[in-house]
Amino acid sequence: MKPTIALVGRPNVGKSTLFNRLTRSRDALVADQPGLTRDRHYGHGRVGSKPYLVIDTGGFEPVVDDGILWEMARQTLQAVDEADAIVLLVDGRNGVTPQDKLIANRLRQSRQPVYLAVNKAEGMSPGMAAAEFHELALGEPWPVSASHGDGVRELIETILEPFPDETDEESKRHPKFAVIGRPNVGKSTLVNAILGEERVIAFDQAGTTRDSIYIDFERDEKAYTIIDTAGVRRRGKVNETVEKFSVIKTMQAIEDANVAVLVLDAQQDISEQDATIAGFALEAGRALVVAVNKWDHLDGEQRERIHRDVARKLGFLDFARFHYISALEGKGVGELFKSIDAAYHAAMIKLSTPKLTRILQLATERQAPPRVGLTRPKLRYAHQGGMNPPIIVIHGNSLENVPDSYTRYLEGLFRKAFQLQGTPLRVQYKSSTNPFESEEKGAKPGLLKHRAASKVQLKARIEAKEKARAVADGRVTPKPVKPAAKPAGGKPAAGGRGKPAPRGKGKR
Repeated sequence: MKPTIALVGRPNVGKSTLFNRLTRSRDALVADQPGLTRDRHYGHGRVGSKPYLVIDTGGFEPVVDDGILWEMARQTLQAVDEADAIVLLVDGRNGVTPQDKLIANRLRQSRQPVYLAVNKAEGMSPGMAAAEFHELALGEPWPVSASHGDGVRELIETILEPFPDETDEESKRHPKFAVIGRPNVGKSTLVNAILGEERVIAFDQAGTTRDSIYIDFERDEKAYTIIDTAGVRRRGKVNETVEKFSVIKTMQAIEDANVAVLVLDAQQDISEQDATIAGFALEAGRALVVAVNKWDHLDGEQRERIHRDVARKLGFLDFARFHYISALEGKGVGELFKSIDAAYHAAMIKLSTPKLTRILQLATERQAPPRVGLTRPKLRYAHQGGMNPPIIVIHGNSLENVPDSYTRYLEGLFRKAFQLQGTPLRVQYKSSTNPFESEEKGAKPGLLKHRAASKVQLKARIEAKEKARAVADGRVTPKPVKPAAKPAGGKPAAGGRGKPAPRGKGKR
């Protein structure tokens, strides 16, 4: 089993920078602002000779007892309990602070080994950078630079030395789904309800989650990865730089996931921003499940209004399953998870080429594509061109003239035949070129003309070889080369052997 290393320290000492250095990624948000990281963030360590997991934590405030800082401290303490080794990160340029002493006293009570890393030590003498931190009584301080990488590998090798060697086996493919939506609609509450524990901070404040949190878990002995994302606001209301980064991380999480779970707030109207977020997931080709949260506090009239609002504003999600749940009470979460599983299987399905072609033939027999001018598009056969989303490639002639309405007709038949519930479906056309197409229409030379030109060239080569062979055998005398003709006026041609004109007698 891979060892786990937790990065702990007060705010703005470089924990997320060190996390990105160890994972060789940009998974953790980094900015010159304290309190940016709030939840536990896991990653696979790639710096060092052994595989391991690394946990990025929020700024540790051990003396607070309420509010968001208390939630962050609780997350940090849970990461300390999960870890096999702890790295206490301090700021080498600010020196020892009272908060560093409190954190050191708290970590000294843990059973895991604690390593003291003095960050931001670039350009400083290692002895001078580490001298002041001996008073924390956590062993020999390690001067490092998370941004430049100085001393990081040596620290990691020392931490990993007590652990046995293990091979870093590639993880098997498993479902990965992202929970997306506007701020404060209950995404983190839903994540905790699915996991059965308070894994991420769920707070009654918009914008609590700022980063995309990847969480691996098992359900019914099957591996999954759930991604808790930050809420996506309208562009005009995104003012903070950090919040702009959070939106980017949410978009990247949608691209990285197989299934997107769109969470809506039943106590608010379905907004244009909800449709925009759903449209982005649809454009990325991700399978989609819609969860209308906070459903338990509505009366019959309000529920009917939400049903009409959903049908009117999210009608383009007719392929997705809608669930009306209460994440806080855990109602409807089980059925929601079944739809997530079904959407993943539909997105990753393998489609049989013979069955696709038979369905295509039945579709054209039932309703042929409309005629365009004097020609009618001919759809010959189909095969699968990709997964997540499923892509069906249709071959034939004049397919560039197939209208969008007929494409939607084919999508509906394919979806019904293969029971593709929960995933978008894409139909692509690939027209065959006409080998007898003429050059007058601006097309490439036809096949017959190309064959005729090839025959002429082959005949010329054979005749040249026969003539060269006859000259070599003496059967044919080669014709003498004629001298270059003299130009008018008696002067020799350029490059000829005529007598050069005497110097000084030319016309001036």
